[in-house]
Amino acid sequence: MKLLPGCTEEYIRRHDHIWPELKDLLISSGVTDYTIFLDEETGTLFAVQKTGSATGSQDLGTQEVVRKWWAYMSDLMETHPDQSPVSTPLIKVFHMD
Repeated sequence: MKLLPGCTEEYIRRHDHIWPELKDLLISSGVTDYTIFLDEETGTLFAVQKTGSATGSQDLGTQEVVRKWWAYMSDLMETHPDQSPVSTPLIKVFHMD
């Protein structure tokens, strides 16, 4: 995902106050760990999720609270016309156990 210039502090502030109903939905959908990293030089956001199921947060776009969160965050990051974040799937090339 890509953060717009000058939006780092607000992005962090909003995530520090993530809505309880959104957090509850993520947990009930199997997301057990969710971390977002920022490359400050490029504005690239990199999200890592551990899930207990075959789905993750990207599969919850039909849920009302997710769509509201997308709208809430749309002024801070690159989004599609439906306000979902523009994201690029990555290919795992290494994992060490």
